[in-house]
Amino acid sequence: MAKEIERISFDDQIRSNKIKSVVMMFIIFVSFILLGYLISLALDPSYFFVIMIFAIIFSTIYTIAGYYNSDKIALASVNAKPASMENHRMLFHATESMSIASGLPMPRLYVMESEQINAFASGRDPKNSVLCFTTGALKKLNKQELEGVVAHEMSHIANFDIRFMTLTAVLVGMIAIVSEVFLRSLWFSSHGGGGDDNKGKSQAIFLLIAIVLAILAPILTQLVSLAISRKREFGADATAVKLTRYSPGLKSALERIKDETVSVRDTKKYSKTLAPLFISDPFKKKISGLFSTHPPIDERIRRLERM
Repeated sequence: MAKEIERISFDDQIRSNKIKSVVMMFIIFVSFILLGYLISLALDPSYFFVIMIFAIIFSTIYTIAGYYNSDKIALASVNAKPASMENHRMLFHATESMSIASGLPMPRLYVMESEQINAFASGRDPKNSVLCFTTGALKKLNKQELEGVVAHEMSHIANFDIRFMTLTAVLVGMIAIVSEVFLRSLWFSSHGGGGDDNKGKSQAIFLLIAIVLAILAPILTQLVSLAISRKREFGADATAVKLTRYSPGLKSALERIKDETVSVRDTKKYSKTLAPLFISDPFKKKISGLFSTHPPIDERIRRLERM
């Protein structure tokens, strides 16, 4: 007798992944505060204050500029063209259905040339959102599979994942800038312990700890950022099931993505900076675990089977 599959609730999956994402964001924020505190103990607090202000302003301006133009940048980088009702009728119908199911405005639709099955969503909010599908996805996916992928991408819009990941990028960027400025400043200054030997020793200890953290913090926070990205993918899968009420559609689409062979020439059409936006890694890298932008497709399929 076959063992019955233990069912999981898509609502529980959505809630769990949101909580985990917030916790990870908090870890990045605490890392930023801890790094700043240690540097202020090792150096002159007023000197550190200047570094912090510079890091916050530069990182925020740079990231927000990208955030408000995220859709234009993403579409231009893959040379996407507007979809047409005449040539892409099934895509329009699937998106209209998911727009009604989610209560979101109809996103603008685009198509990029690629034989690979893939798609991404971008835009700073639901009113300024876009969906982009590869020609391979439109050619190879059936109606239910296409609806599943559309629902997944619209879930990213509904969950404000672009905004959430932008905030993550700001924090990670600030940590990277503070670490870089602090480490470079050590080349131009000496911090010996003059006068009070005990004070000098404690300052040297704080300086050593700050140096180690400044080296490790950007790496660790980037790993946390990648973990957040993977959690948001699980969350979008669960929300897609909530919208379609039909998990086999998205599951079948992921199985097709898993089994397809992609040429090296075709992957050159993708920008590496956009890889986290796609429903699956467009470069089909064998890398998994801590350094991957997406969860393993097999794990995503297993979860969908249980919903």
